[in-house]
Amino acid sequence: MEHPKVRGHTLPARLAVLMREGRWQHPGDAELTRLIPWFEDPLDFLKSVPEMESEARSMDLFADDPRSSELFRETRGGGRSEPVELPWLDVEQAVLIAVNRRPGDDVALALDYRTDPADPRVLGSDFWTNPRQCSWRVVAPAFSAFADALGLQLHDGT
Repeated sequence: MEHPKVRGHTLPARLAVLMREGRWQHPGDAELTRLIPWFEDPLDFLKSVPEMESEARSMDLFADDPRSSELFRETRGGGRSEPVELPWLDVEQAVLIAVNRRPGDDVALALDYRTDPADPRVLGSDFWTNPRQCSWRVVAPAFSAFADALGLQLHDGT
């Protein structure tokens, strides 16, 4: 079975199965706070490829506007001679998996394919350390570790 793609990136196999089975569910705000204590705003998980594609347009808008690009630290790495490194997000190598619950908060969790195309790390936008500029921070070194931390297992235990 082919795994779904968002913006040309194949979603991690575990995420694809969780989504297909309807088990890619928000674990509750308290559980996310336990996992990401520095993340202060509530999030909603994106449950489908169309939702992920739709939310990706915000990354494009921020990356294409110089002022927004600096504030949100989102850019396109394709035309650069040097790789885009944290605390910046390379929007060409990212897929949003959770976004702000409250309109206007402009926060998110993203898969970062710069590390591993099969099991990308999970990043979170951090506006709390420096409210004047976002920094993208590692939430988990791989999606599988993020799912493990949230107890999101497949039927076979993986």
